[in-house]
Amino acid sequence: MNELITDIKSLELETLKNLKNSKSANTLRAYQADFKDFSAFCVRNGLSSIPTEPKILSLYLTYLSASSKFSTLKRRIASISVIHKMKGHYLDTKHPIIMENLHGIKRVKGSHQKAKKPILINDLKLIINVIDEYLSYCGLPELEGLKHIRNKIRDKAIILVGFSGGFRRSELVNIDYDDIEFVSEGVKIFIKRSKTDQSGEGMIKAIPYFDNKTFCPVLALKQWIDNCKIKSGKIFDISD
Repeated sequence: MNELITDIKSLELETLKNLKNSKSANTLRAYQADFKDFSAFCVRNGLSSIPTEPKILSLYLTYLSASSKFSTLKRRIASISVIHKMKGHYLDTKHPIIMENLHGIKRVKGSHQKAKKPILINDLKLIINVIDEYLSYCGLPELEGLKHIRNKIRDKAIILVGFSGGFRRSELVNIDYDDIEFVSEGVKIFIKRSKTDQSGEGMIKAIPYFDNKTFCPVLALKQWIDNCKIKSGKIFDISD
């Protein structure tokens, strides 16, 4: 009997571990931050945050609706639900008191989200031209000056590679030297994991050489790698 109990406990621990590993570290931090806000609301009002119940969650959504976007409300529901699952509790997020409340809030507030405007090709050209102008006329021999020059070369590579390959910020900063393969047509970059690839299978993004060398992401990437003599680790160190 004791062995059976031990086995069940180990399975529970392993299950919790799998639940945590199913989400990225950044996603888990976001869930925890959302749940922290929910917990604070419950503490202020003498309510139970975990395990909680649909009525309490519905009250929290009404409270949030006065100052938050509708998309924020939906994200908070997801976060609270995930935290409950990780702690071994069930929360019915599809309960009528929650869904009907959301429907009413949506009718009053609407659910339209203002998307961030993408960078346009003319904006890209202006940015790159400013960087190139800096690199052309900057004659600072001091260490600090050289550091700024390297940062500009890095920034140019990040912008051009990110724009041409449609990379997310998280994808760019996680590119390793071993993920890059220069070929005769351009460069192939292996993305180990991204927000749209939660199973972690990975994908390859191929970027060709551009006819216009000024705006060629492959040449910019080569210049950055050669300039800093990168042989391993993260390609884009954005700590400076």
